[in-house]
Amino acid sequence: MAVYTEIDDEELAGFVAQYDIGTATGLKGIAEGVENTNYLLQTDRGSYILTIYEKRVDPDDLPFFLGLLDHLSNKGVPCPPTIHGRDGKALRHVAGKPAAVQTFLRGIWPKRPQAAHCGEVGAALARMHLAGLDYPASRPNDLSVDGWAELVAATAVRADEVAKGLAGEIATEYEYLSANWPRDLPTGVIHADLFPDNVFFMGDKLTGLIDFYFACTDALAYDLAICLNAWCFERGGEFNITKARRLISAYREVREVSAAELAALPLLARGSALRFLLTRLYDWLNQVDGAMVKPKDPMEYRQKLRFHQRIEGPGAYGLD
Repeated sequence: MAVYTEIDDEELAGFVAQYDIGTATGLKGIAEGVENTNYLLQTDRGSYILTIYEKRVDPDDLPFFLGLLDHLSNKGVPCPPTIHGRDGKALRHVAGKPAAVQTFLRGIWPKRPQAAHCGEVGAALARMHLAGLDYPASRPNDLSVDGWAELVAATAVRADEVAKGLAGEIATEYEYLSANWPRDLPTGVIHADLFPDNVFFMGDKLTGLIDFYFACTDALAYDLAICLNAWCFERGGEFNITKARRLISAYREVREVSAAELAALPLLARGSALRFLLTRLYDWLNQVDGAMVKPKDPMEYRQKLRFHQRIEGPGAYGLD
């Protein structure tokens, strides 16, 4: 259960009183998520999400994230805008940590995404990219190619404990990607973590995008590559070309993708796979005894990386 910070009744009442959302009637920890503490906050006026930002989130980044949610929501992107307090501020503190309240979005995330879900995600991602083009703030992507060197070094000594030869495989791939990474693709605000558990649906219709706490400024096509990895592989590791075609085609119907972006897609997908392999590997090797959240298996992304290494062009993703 992803609840790292407890709140007593008296502190909760004082916190909620800073907003015009009524009186707290319930607070239930949300089991989903890894980085932050999330609660379903219920008041006599409705339901909200209370997020407490834990140590892995830089407090200096929070104005970027919260402002982005308001910006995108105002442009019709289905993401949860922040609730501002009576003093007009969205970012506050509770239990000695930064916190914010957001609107509650209805829907559930798909445990087994289908092609229809992938199409909805592709279109929503493109709309988000377009809506974010005039967002005035920017934030570098600390987990893009320039930031991987630290993770490569931090995992090198023990990587072979997880799989024989893994350290060398990672080092070789990092060297290749750092030498060939595209630097001149169209950029803007990207989500950078749009996995199925960050997207809500009612049936086949997308109702919400959440968890923007890796959002940053980077190549828009890199976000598309992250979604390819997150949505278009089956549980057994097989790549589903039908899902990939629906995802990318739906995206292209909303936002035009340049020839350079399409050509770079296999390389970007390799980079996305390495990024999640590295972060999962680091968490796997640095587990905390008694932690309530089990680290995700890094080997899933080693398999995806190897798939993309064999790709010769975007046609392998179902594109003409």
